[in-house]
Amino acid sequence: MRIIAVVLSVTGIIGSVHAQSPAYPSRLVTLVVASAPGGTTDFTARLLADPLSKSLKQTVLVDNRGGGSGNIGTALAAKARPDGYTLLVQYSGFHVANPSMFKELAWSPTRDFASIGMALVAPHVFVTHPSLPVKNLADLGRLARAERGALPYASSGVGSIQHIGTELFLQIAKAKMVHVPYKGAGPAVIDLLSGQVTVFNTTPPSLIQHVRTGRLRALAYLSKQRHPTMSEIPTSAESGMPGYEVESWFAVFAPAGTPRDILERLSAEVARIVESPDFKRRAEEQGAFARAMDPKALDAYVVREIDQWGKVIRTAGITME
Repeated sequence: MRIIAVVLSVTGIIGSVHAQSPAYPSRLVTLVVASAPGGTTDFTARLLADPLSKSLKQTVLVDNRGGGSGNIGTALAAKARPDGYTLLVQYSGFHVANPSMFKELAWSPTRDFASIGMALVAPHVFVTHPSLPVKNLADLGRLARAERGALPYASSGVGSIQHIGTELFLQIAKAKMVHVPYKGAGPAVIDLLSGQVTVFNTTPPSLIQHVRTGRLRALAYLSKQRHPTMSEIPTSAESGMPGYEVESWFAVFAPAGTPRDILERLSAEVARIVESPDFKRRAEEQGAFARAMDPKALDAYVVREIDQWGKVIRTAGITME
């Protein structure tokens, strides 16, 4: 009887501890961004942080951990305690391209993360310097073939979506150009404006003001549909290259092993925010689209993207090691 009493007593204590455990969330939630402030990933995280803080009734902090082509911040999030207090707001270029470019990664996009939901997609704009005698993507493909690899194109770095996306264009066009990598979109745009490089594709915020003033020529918005705030820019298909679509996407992930009830709560909150009129408006002002996607759909999308971009990377021989 004494042993039974002790067991019951201990069981009661454990039950009491569980009953007194604070409901999630009971403290600050961190959104890790694997890049520096000011980019579209950072923009997405900050667009989520305030409404998420209000709905969770806790402070939501954006923590920029740039460097290592996104691997530093991503590995930090992957190794965080799976309790819902450290989340990753991730850029597609890191999540689906790095596994094909790095022989050794300290994280896996499929094993180390649980999907919470998509937040934002930003189709790229393909632009040229006005001195280039082309008006659309079909023209550019013909010129690139005629130039036999002499035409320079810019990217924001080796292995960036700008780099891989242009290589996809060249594979479709059966042409070659000279890759000129920069340390970010800002320096690339400066040289593009001066004519030192003549071709670039990236997300709209870096380019659109120069397109509107005529300092750059937009050949195509690399999507199935025109953007409502840039309706004068044709789609890829309208520019002579149907099926050529390049977009960066930004989604929220948690470390693998995060409790299901926490994942479901976060997924519901993120979807509600992304579908709100304010979020959609602010995304469109930046030339992007709000796009909600549930965890199951996001899991499948990530796998497809890894396969698609992996093929482009291997064909182009892009490697970081």
